[in-house]
Amino acid sequence: MTLQPLTPVNCTGLLQPGCSLLQLDGEILLFGQKGWPKRSCPTGVFGVRFKQGEIKLRAISFSSDSNYLPPLRCPAVCRLDPYDGLPESYLIHGGRTPNNEISSSLYLLTMDSRGCNRKLTLCCKEKELVGEVPGARYGHTMSMVQSRGKTACVLFGGRSYMPAGERTTESWNSVVDCPPQVFLFDLEFGCSSAHTLPELGDGQSFHLALAREDCVYLIGGHSLASDSRPPRLLRLRVELLQGSPLLSCEALHTGISISSAIITRPGPAHRYIILGGYQSDSQKRMECSTVILDETGIHFETLVPPEWTQDILHSRTWFGGSAGEGSILLAVPTEGRPSQPDVHYFYMVSFQTEGGGKEEEGTLGCSQESTDYDDSTPLEDSEELYFGREPHELEGSSDEEGDTYNEEDEEDESKTGYWIKCCLGCQVNPNTWEPYYSTELHRPAMIFCSRGEGGHWVHAQCMELSETLLVRLSQGSKKYFCLDHGGLPYQEMTPPRQVMPLKRTPMKVKDRRTPPTIKISPAKKSFLRRLFD
Repeated sequence: MTLQPLTPVNCTGLLQPGCSLLQLDGEILLFGQKGWPKRSCPTGVFGVRFKQGEIKLRAISFSSDSNYLPPLRCPAVCRLDPYDGLPESYLIHGGRTPNNEISSSLYLLTMDSRGCNRKLTLCCKEKELVGEVPGARYGHTMSMVQSRGKTACVLFGGRSYMPAGERTTESWNSVVDCPPQVFLFDLEFGCSSAHTLPELGDGQSFHLALAREDCVYLIGGHSLASDSRPPRLLRLRVELLQGSPLLSCEALHTGISISSAIITRPGPAHRYIILGGYQSDSQKRMECSTVILDETGIHFETLVPPEWTQDILHSRTWFGGSAGEGSILLAVPTEGRPSQPDVHYFYMVSFQTEGGGKEEEGTLGCSQESTDYDDSTPLEDSEELYFGREPHELEGSSDEEGDTYNEEDEEDESKTGYWIKCCLGCQVNPNTWEPYYSTELHRPAMIFCSRGEGGHWVHAQCMELSETLLVRLSQGSKKYFCLDHGGLPYQEMTPPRQVMPLKRTPMKVKDRRTPPTIKISPAKKSFLRRLFD
């Protein structure tokens, strides 16, 4: 077991408590972060790369028919290994957005294609469930079970806001444990059912869930009702019978008092390693454990932890996720040290693997995130932060040379990105920059000036724009000009077409009658005149 410090390259602010790490098609993906470092990543999903003690992020694009995936924190994440001709994928349910909204949606994340330079394109689809559908929640788990040749997904735990009828002004944002129900749904038909078991007396969240065949083991967790982390270990057995499923639960006596732990799988066997987590609100769990699932049940073994650094030992919180093949990305906050420009210290914890192979069977669904939430800024979604271009304009914009991934083809974000050429009177200093607009997160807002050699980016603050105008300009596909190319940005509009006014003729009155005309000869006129005279 080794503990290696990592140096983040322009991405330290993205990894926040509650973000998730996924392993798809040999790549490590990050989503659920607080913001996006570049306007050229409207999806908010990044590929994580480790090389020579550095951690870098690479923007990941979605296919044109994908659904929008919000930046979810602490969702239930479940890996689906290839079966019945279906590719490897991930199920993502629930989660909490940076605006403190709790989701109840279910997403299916798969690989769409591999382009030039091994550019990965993902496909995200939202799946609809019918029947007894689980409500909005976060801090819960999902696991896949197999029984009698069938496959189903098991969802349990989590916490959510109080019901609408019980919320008051003082407790409007208070969260409670979700009812201790087990939800079982079929992915092929989208049918969901809720089950209540007597052994599940109270709710729990931020626990671990490990699955093998028809059994799901629920380990630890935190209960808000008792504000405790009991050493709980439950074995949930699911039999997918022909008519309705049969669920049973058994409480075991070899549990662990832990919550928000990180778990990784070092090999293809049902062997897992638990690291991190909390034993109480003020005490981290510094031990490591090995969990083995076999035909007889579950077994725990003590594992010697790495030599923790002083920063890890004295930190109040820590978080991270599995980086695949027995590796864990661990982060601890810098605790506001003025001498440390980064927000977190990052470490890579590597475990010796047995067999050295990748995952081939089984499913992992667990809660890996911390329960601590820092204040969030509103309007953090990518729609409010993406200026200048439409997402479809970014398709095919990656390197077009070669079919293999080459890190040298990546741009140097320390010299480009937000700090590329600006206007002549730019006053923004990347070392002392502070948010100017409420829609800004980690970098200043920018607009794209369409004039010049290929155009260039300009800081919106240097353009002396109001925030209302900035948000309005970010909508739609428009062209702007900086102060050096025509003053305040405006939209280049096609001149309106000259339309000649229509000539309107009055309508004839339908029932109008014209007086009759009588033709009289001059002789008759003189006769009538003499007669009446």
